[in-house]
Amino acid sequence: MNIVAGLWSAADGPLTGKVVVDHAERKQTVGYILQKDTLFPWRTLIQNVEFGLQIAGRSRQERESIARSWIDRVGLRGFENRYPYELSGGMRQRGNIIRILAYNPEIILMDEPLGALDAHTRMTLQQQIIDLWSSSRKTVIFVTHDLEEAILLGTRVILMTKRPTSVRTSRNIDIPYPRSVINLKLAPQFRSIYEQLWKDFCEVIR
Repeated sequence: MNIVAGLWSAADGPLTGKVVVDHAERKQTVGYILQKDTLFPWRTLIQNVEFGLQIAGRSRQERESIARSWIDRVGLRGFENRYPYELSGGMRQRGNIIRILAYNPEIILMDEPLGALDAHTRMTLQQQIIDLWSSSRKTVIFVTHDLEEAILLGTRVILMTKRPTSVRTSRNIDIPYPRSVINLKLAPQFRSIYEQLWKDFCEVIR
């Protein structure tokens, strides 16, 4: 993830190879979402969501309009002027996610963004991520240790081995959109894909 984000390079250690996007080495705008929310405690929710737009030099009116639109889309209307300490963990993580989406990066990296949430909040945010992705079709690299989550959210699942890490399995998830997290878990197609990947997963963890 750090290599894709441009935070690490071959000059930083024993690294080889290169990151290629659309058959070319070119710098993309990248958004990086971590497991723990990184909202600024001194800024309100809307000010946090506006942050990337502010850095990009967008006008105050424009960034406020964009921020409010994203806040509405994830069900946080009415909390625009609340500070992070006044929001629940799930609400903060929604703010964390839309702060990245608001400035419209070409590639979005999500490093276990739902790992610290309770089951109900996690399922709610899984559905919101599916819905947000369906409307934008951005390139998203999503890291998770939850195989169900990988299948629910992904168009392709890449299963990595233990260190030294290599690709164990790469499988396209041919489940059409729109997807419902609740209904999909009960679908025979989901169970079939899960069982096939589970066998590979068990081989990895042995």
